[in-house]
Amino acid sequence: MTHHPSADLNNRLLRDRAVRAARGQEPFDLLITGGHVADVATGVLRRADVGVVGPLIGSVHESGTRADASRRIDATGKVVAPGLIDTHLHIESSMITPRRYAETVVPQGTTTICWDPHEVGNVLGLDGVRWAIEASRDLPLRILVLAPSSVPSAPGIERSGAEFDAAEMREMLSWPGIFGVAEIMDMRGVIERSARMTGIVEEGLASGKLVCGHARDLAGADLQAFAAAGIESDHEIESGEDLLAKLQAGFTVELRGSHDHILPAAVETLLSLPHVPQTLTICTDDVFPDDLVEVGGMIDVLRRLIRYGLPPLEAVRAATLNAAQRIARRDLGLVAPGRRADIVIFDDFDTLTIGDVIASGSHVAAKGRMVVDIRPDSRAAPTDTVHIDRLTPQDFELRIQGDASGKARFRTVHTPRFTEWGEAELTIENGIAGLADDGLLMAVIHRHGKAPSTPGLGLLQNWGHWRGAIATTVSHDSHNLVVYGRDREAMALAANRLIETGGGVAVALDGQVTASMALPVCGLLSEKPAPEVADELRLVRRATEQAADWQPPRRAFKSIFGASLACNPGPHVTDMGVTDGSTGETFGNGWIQPD
Repeated sequence: MTHHPSADLNNRLLRDRAVRAARGQEPFDLLITGGHVADVATGVLRRADVGVVGPLIGSVHESGTRADASRRIDATGKVVAPGLIDTHLHIESSMITPRRYAETVVPQGTTTICWDPHEVGNVLGLDGVRWAIEASRDLPLRILVLAPSSVPSAPGIERSGAEFDAAEMREMLSWPGIFGVAEIMDMRGVIERSARMTGIVEEGLASGKLVCGHARDLAGADLQAFAAAGIESDHEIESGEDLLAKLQAGFTVELRGSHDHILPAAVETLLSLPHVPQTLTICTDDVFPDDLVEVGGMIDVLRRLIRYGLPPLEAVRAATLNAAQRIARRDLGLVAPGRRADIVIFDDFDTLTIGDVIASGSHVAAKGRMVVDIRPDSRAAPTDTVHIDRLTPQDFELRIQGDASGKARFRTVHTPRFTEWGEAELTIENGIAGLADDGLLMAVIHRHGKAPSTPGLGLLQNWGHWRGAIATTVSHDSHNLVVYGRDREAMALAANRLIETGGGVAVALDGQVTASMALPVCGLLSEKPAPEVADELRLVRRATEQAADWQPPRRAFKSIFGASLACNPGPHVTDMGVTDGSTGETFGNGWIQPD
């Protein structure tokens, strides 16, 4: 697919053919007959046939009045709807390359996505973004790549593989394959008007392209300030009240499926309004490969919203017409003449059971499978991105100055996800701290070759009782090597497995690596088909259940990938040690030196 909006549609010969076909002066290339069109413009299901010419819808006309077409699809008893548009996601969270992602989600009805590749950007800088654009070309999935703004996401308290400033943003926005500024996560920098973030936002505004946001925990004056700075969207919804406040502040809300516990309250809030706002869109944000294969991406989010009470047509409207308006793609979002023929045929609209998928006029998927071949990648994917020497158990010792013994106090990061400050008094032997019963060690090791690979250490509390260790190079958003555990031997074992494989996830217990998955592309992705990667992750999940004490929704498997997300308010551990995302302070390994 072309990345230039509507370039392939704005062809006079194509439009001439479409006009003639609409008037019955020549046949359609494809005719979809007998179905009901999901008219998301008027909010009704109406019986109509759809005629397609090349990538263009030529006519939506009375059912049964035309039969002249090269190909026909019988949609009797089915609903013909626009292709789904995912307004915010990170392909990297699915641990597969764009080609593998496309062959997975297109049969699920998704035909357009907005990809923020700030994971590969944090690993490889501009070269990573260039690879993302190239890897997204000529697929049956339209991938609109955004310019990462969060490289790193928390400057000054973490180090990633690159640093993007206004100059880098200006360069990326000049590329034809870039459609806007991806989620701006340095909220403090925006509202305090730091030179870096002000420059990045201004470049986005000057480009006339999208400027996307991340407004986690912003409310009141800070939320108003974030919008006043020029930020246009947010997906960090935490409650029904938060959703309403952000809609009222003028944000386009990208209601995400990755936080399911929020969705019932979100639907309740939406149904309390006179109508569902046109500034509501839907996104997946982050979906693990096993979930992507088992239940789906966008289609799963829509199904859950419907189960929670949102009418199917309203859910589909948010994921099509509303989304198309947000991303300024007038060719998308409607089954109507003159629009692009991105079409999903639902065998059952109440359950959103998908039959056929058409992308730019081509029949690309049926009954959950691709029916066309996807081109191979044009260049080798980037690997060899874990630049760390082998680690020893001594690298994971929590130390104070000198070789004293006795007691020492440490700041701790209390509770996963919505972190709070805690404090622990630990026993010291020869300068080395022993862990309390409720303590867990988190080590973050810089892997990009831009800083020393000495582990940044910190203590976690309220993570349950652990055995063994878990290591990952998928660690938002700097994607350094993160290791969790109480057993230093196991921590070194898990970490060294990932150093050997070029990244991924590993679990060590009882003196051996019990499960691991290699993610050699940027330390984040696999080139294998999604079902194979999903199987590997299932094995890792099961292994973590033996090592960790999960208690969802906070103490959950996904927490190991997000605990280093230092841009969010509160304490976090990064490669620089214990940090405060609210103030930008760093505290080494958390040791509170006596007065």
